[in-house]
Amino acid sequence: MSEELRYRRASAWEYDLILREAEKYGELEHHFFAVVEGKFRDVYAVNERVWAELEGLKIKPYAYGTFVGTIKVDRNLVEKFYPNVEFFYFVKVEKNYAVLSPKAGFLFTTGKDVPRSGVRKYVWQGTKKLVIYDENGVILGIGRINPESSRKFILNVTDIGEFLRRRR
Repeated sequence: MSEELRYRRASAWEYDLILREAEKYGELEHHFFAVVEGKFRDVYAVNERVWAELEGLKIKPYAYGTFVGTIKVDRNLVEKFYPNVEFFYFVKVEKNYAVLSPKAGFLFTTGKDVPRSGVRKYVWQGTKKLVIYDENGVILGIGRINPESSRKFILNVTDIGEFLRRRR
């Protein structure tokens, strides 16, 4: 039983959800998003020229951009955009981020939490979620700050190593 997928541009409301999430970290640098509606609403960053070509196709594509997150209804019945790691390549991150030492970066990408001693720098304003970088500026994932603990200062939410660790 296959559910019919619907492909469309992100609505003004959906774009606002994406923009509000980006503003927690900095400035959104990409402004054209598309949605694939199925069980969830998957959001893709799409090139406008590619989108124009796709609109003319009779066959719908499997994918057409960079998957950046999902819009879901949370337990309070509120729509929310849940970004993935790739979303932050489209955001100029200026706040709510942490830079990790090489050893801490390795720990983080293997799904582990990071101690305070492994954090080289962090900027935290408002939200508990942080974008996690290595010393070279590579995005490692998303973490949750835990200021009460020095052993588990940054809790791993998701990271770039998750794909390799998944069960097949």
